[in-house]
Amino acid sequence: MIRRLLIVGLGSVGMRHLLLARKLLPQADIRILRHKFSRDLPGEANGAFFDLSDALEFSPDAAVIANPATLHLEAASALMHIGCHLLIEKPLSSNSASIKFFLKSVKTNGNVVLVGYNLRFLEALSYFKKIIDSGKVGKVLSVRSEVGHHLPSWRPESDYRQGVSAQKNLGGGVLLELSHELDYLRWIFGEITWVSSWVGQLSDLEIDVEDTAKLILGIGSLEPILCSLNLDFVRHDPVRSCTVIGSLGSIRWNGLSGTIELWSIESSAWELVFSADSDVEKSYYREWEHFLECLENNTDPLITLADGAATVSVVEAAKKSSANLGSRVFVNG
Repeated sequence: MIRRLLIVGLGSVGMRHLLLARKLLPQADIRILRHKFSRDLPGEANGAFFDLSDALEFSPDAAVIANPATLHLEAASALMHIGCHLLIEKPLSSNSASIKFFLKSVKTNGNVVLVGYNLRFLEALSYFKKIIDSGKVGKVLSVRSEVGHHLPSWRPESDYRQGVSAQKNLGGGVLLELSHELDYLRWIFGEITWVSSWVGQLSDLEIDVEDTAKLILGIGSLEPILCSLNLDFVRHDPVRSCTVIGSLGSIRWNGLSGTIELWSIESSAWELVFSADSDVEKSYYREWEHFLECLENNTDPLITLADGAATVSVVEAAKKSSANLGSRVFVNG
């Protein structure tokens, strides 16, 4: 179904998409749109463009938007106007104003637009949601979510100071770069309605964005679920986890090991109930399979433009709360 594919941006995530696309679409004409001229061309690509207008003349059937978040919607808008299906890497954009303008100025016209929060395609996280939805731990009383990784160790083959994560003008900082957590919390528990937060820099990393964010989230409106969320670029012992405390027990997901443990009233001990391959690469593969299935069946994707916009709104509410000494800020309020 995809004969011509465009990859916008060729950083680490753009390269990952290129490799997966070539594996899944061996006969497709795959071109790259790069912001700087280069004679280097990966063997998996059929060619490269260095100007958006040239890429539009290529008339791609689908495109992956994998350039910095501050530039996502410029390319996405132009491509949607020519009827191109899109996989837009997270976050959808660096600010809500650009998203609102984008949504007003484009029409989907039946095009598939998937926002790339690939953690939703991890087997263990999907099973985690399934157990919670089943009522196994009873009524959800509170949630604790955490993700942390030392930024220089994240991609040791490159200079962290030159990466997107470290630069405000490219949409960096823990809130946007680690917004996977906000997305999966919304997916599992419902809309985040308010935020109280502290956002800032605790380390001596050479970055101009926040390296730490500590959030209290209110999820739902009638009887809000309270969630504490910690995000950071500073800890040397990587972590990605979520613990749910319910009226009938507790359950915790380890995103690094791919395991789920359950503490029930009956057992009064932690019990391993699920284990799966936690390979993030496979989550991207499943994300691509889902994207192709949506194109083939003309169905809505798991993560929509509305989902992407909602997550950015929570990020902005967190920044506003921190700027007001942690006061409660309502999302979109």
